[in-house]
Amino acid sequence: MADSLHVQLGMTDDEFEAVVAELGREPTHLELAMYSVMWSEHCSYKSSKPHLKRFPTDAPWVMVGPGEGAGVIDVGRDLAVAIRIESHNHPSAVEPYQGAATGVGGIIRDVFSMGARPIALMDPLRFGNLDDPRTRYIFEGVVSGISGYGNAVGVPTVGGEVVFDDCYRDNPLVNVFCLGLLNHDELQLAVAGAPGNLAVLLGSGTGRDGIGGASVLASAGFAEGSLDKRPSVQVGDPFEEKRLIEACLELYRRKLVVGVQDLGAAGLSCAASETAAKGGAGMDVDVARIVRREPKMTPVELLTSESQERMLAIVTPEQLDDVLEVAARWEVRASVVGLVTDTERFRVYDGRFDALGIPGKNPARPHGDNAEVLSSDSAPIADVPIGSLGDGPVYYRPLAVPDDLAERQADDPRGVLATKFADGVDLSAELLTLLATPTIADKTWVSRQYDHQLFLNTVVGPGSDAAVLRLKGTTKALAISTDGKARFCALDPRVGGALVVLEAARNVACAGAVPKALVNCLNFGNPEHPEIMWQFSEVVDGMSEACAALDLPVVGGNVSFYNESRGANIDPTPTVGVVGLIDDLKVIPPAAALRDGDAVLVLGATAPELGGSEWASVLHGLHAGVPPIADLEAAGRLLPFVAELANSGAVAGIHDVSDGGLAVAIAEMAIAGDVGVVIDLAGVPISEACSQAEILFSETSNRVVCSVSQLDVEVLLAAAVAAEIPAAVVGIAGGAEVSFGACANVGLVEATDVWRYAIERSLRR
Repeated sequence: MADSLHVQLGMTDDEFEAVVAELGREPTHLELAMYSVMWSEHCSYKSSKPHLKRFPTDAPWVMVGPGEGAGVIDVGRDLAVAIRIESHNHPSAVEPYQGAATGVGGIIRDVFSMGARPIALMDPLRFGNLDDPRTRYIFEGVVSGISGYGNAVGVPTVGGEVVFDDCYRDNPLVNVFCLGLLNHDELQLAVAGAPGNLAVLLGSGTGRDGIGGASVLASAGFAEGSLDKRPSVQVGDPFEEKRLIEACLELYRRKLVVGVQDLGAAGLSCAASETAAKGGAGMDVDVARIVRREPKMTPVELLTSESQERMLAIVTPEQLDDVLEVAARWEVRASVVGLVTDTERFRVYDGRFDALGIPGKNPARPHGDNAEVLSSDSAPIADVPIGSLGDGPVYYRPLAVPDDLAERQADDPRGVLATKFADGVDLSAELLTLLATPTIADKTWVSRQYDHQLFLNTVVGPGSDAAVLRLKGTTKALAISTDGKARFCALDPRVGGALVVLEAARNVACAGAVPKALVNCLNFGNPEHPEIMWQFSEVVDGMSEACAALDLPVVGGNVSFYNESRGANIDPTPTVGVVGLIDDLKVIPPAAALRDGDAVLVLGATAPELGGSEWASVLHGLHAGVPPIADLEAAGRLLPFVAELANSGAVAGIHDVSDGGLAVAIAEMAIAGDVGVVIDLAGVPISEACSQAEILFSETSNRVVCSVSQLDVEVLLAAAVAAEIPAAVVGIAGGAEVSFGACANVGLVEATDVWRYAIERSLRR
């Protein structure tokens, strides 16, 4: 027997009964469709909402926290930045180019809906191993989609990260971060204002692309036949978006709008109802006013389509003509589709506004459509309490520790690796192999497809620990970084969540900035599995503890559940974007590079921590153990010290230690500086006894490598002692080899070759 309509739309029987109870009757097809998209996991956060409340969100510099299109923080001089991170995972698995492109378009609209001009993008990406042909197809398509949209719309992609792991083979993660700049008085919120105000739909016509895209496609796992979902992926038009950006920014400057919201997941049904519900108002919508790209579109399609490049602006009747004039000058379609009411109801009509003489007029119908029927007393085709669409169910799903967690944590890879790589064993081949792993290798193949110098704000671009953007007309600059540590979270989600925050904050500090705000994209498997919800809850707690310790407010985020394919869940993958502020950009931040003749200084002590490391997991298939300790007190001492070092000109190069450990960090700096280095492992600060291999490849947190003039070493070491930070000179930059003494010695030319061309060679298979 065929499933009931509500089941086909992704609703449970209990959710359907809740709708019936809310309305006191069975919903119409349109009403049911609206509830199904608005109550979907992607739109309602019904499984994550109880946990997200634990994030610290307040700070004196926070102007807008979670709940709006983007978070907004004050950066001084009457300037503010809007930041947002989102996922477009399932659409990108189905149609890589358009899935990624429309992810970029959506995040840009989130940011300029706040009144900000988008000035930077970053792209944290996750794929399967490149030995798989389909992974290579998805990888190339996603990168092309990001570059094709970002370059054309005129927003630079200034950084990001790319990780390859087999858990993402069938379920890639495409997360996109956007930052925008605004003056304080340009801030816009999604409010409807007084009854009588008009809702104007700006931008592209509405088509059938994207129906159920983000709302439904992102609220279920993938199974066989998922490619049949290809029509659910939106199609982007960056040139339309560029016009829409400029039109909206002019409307904001001229104070012609009361409120604005972008049309993303759930389409017009979400934008119109949420905007009115926030102010306790109602909203009437007339589908006859919606500009259509295709004939024979039904009200269900018109209200739930997720066609791209559309914004909903709330305007007063007195300013409508000015709004329409601005839209016409920018060649942006504009149509009055809604009327703010005092009913606290969301009502949808078909052909009523023209009959009532509501400002605006019905657009021409597509060829093949019948003429609309106008009636001033027609009954609504949907009539629901406006708050009920946004007040979906909240699930306190059961939590359960995975049955094998204790066993996996007890299976420390150190024992196996110590047997294979006792002190004295040559580790040169291990280092070269690590440098050639795609997660560590050079990502220039990706970044060279992006224009990262648009606006000419970019001081430091892709390839560094953090991107740096100057704020023109001031001495200020921003540093931004995106990071994720899924392998650590799989072993201990609470510790892993904290380590994600620490790495992103450390990267920003290496650019000379003080971390000021964080946004997160929480990518997890099926929330109906108690083990997944336990992982989620633990990650939230770990991130919250780290953010509280660093005084780093969480100003927004996104949850992406159901990242599972063929019954297999991805590793828990929280990705974060951190924004740091440089109050006075005195010097160009030091690169992650060595300078010939400099001393090599290590800040922070190394411990024998190999659980979840690249060396243990990727090279030797040892996926168990525990992750490194997340020492929040040590981070609190290290970060301001590093930020001051980087911004003062006291160091020539600086680089955080992360994937691959100390050996990879130093090798990367040697490659970037085109100079060899000689390291004495005996000088490396350690917190407990370590083998040579553990010193090289441990991924202990809270460590940084610096390239320092030998004349400045003593002053810097004294400052580190005063700040209670372990520090030592471990070597000298120079020569043609990357040498760690007898245990690892590779030629700079060979190291550069394997690191620089690893991804290109993988794609040519």
